[in-house]
Amino acid sequence: VPLATGAMAKVDASTTAEFKRFMNVFLEVKSQYVEPVSDDKLIEGAINGMLAALDPHSGYLDARGFAQLRTQTDGEYGGLGLSVTQEDGVVKVIAPTADTPADRAGIKAGDYITHINKVLVFGMSLDEAVEQMRGRPGTTIAITIVREGQQKPLELTLTREIIDVKPVKWEMQGDVAVMTITSFSADASRDLEAAMVAAEKSLGKAP
Repeated sequence: VPLATGAMAKVDASTTAEFKRFMNVFLEVKSQYVEPVSDDKLIEGAINGMLAALDPHSGYLDARGFAQLRTQTDGEYGGLGLSVTQEDGVVKVIAPTADTPADRAGIKAGDYITHINKVLVFGMSLDEAVEQMRGRPGTTIAITIVREGQQKPLELTLTREIIDVKPVKWEMQGDVAVMTITSFSADASRDLEAAMVAAEKSLGKAP
C-alpha cells in the first residue's frame, strides 16, 4: 500500500489525461461492444496488454496463476511430468520430463492430448487442462493421445507422481562440461553450483 500511495503521489497532469483516455475507451467498449463484457475481463485484458507492451517476459498472474507458478518453481508437484502448450484448441506436448509417468508411458514431443479422463479438452483453457492432469500422487488418469503418422489415438492410463524437477542437467563432451538449465526453479542456482563441482571432479580438478 505505501508503494502504491507513493506512486499515486507522483501522478502528474499528463498521466491523469492518459487515465481519462483509458476510461473513455473502457466505457465505450462497455456500452458499444457486440455482446456484454464484464469489468473484470476488460481490466485483466488491460493489465495484460500494459505488461506485454513492456517486453516479452513481463506478465500478470491472478491468484490461480501465481499458485501454479509457485508449484513449478518450488521444484515439486504431483502430476505426469509434461511440458505442454495449447494449439488449435487442444493440448500439445512440448516435451516429457525424463523418468516421469509421461516419459515412461512413451508420450513424445509433438503429441496432442485430446481427452483427459474421457473428457474432450477442446474448449478448455491450458490452465484448466493442466489442473485436470495434476492431482494427488498415486491417483490414476486416462489420457488420449493423437500422434502424427498414427491412425488410431493412443489410450493411456498413467499414475500421478511427485515430480521432482531437476533444473540443471550436465554431461561431459570430451574435456568440456555441457550444462543445461532446463527450468528456473528455486533450486537452479544451487544445482548449477553442484554441477560445476561435479564436472571439475570428473576432469580431475579440485573444486
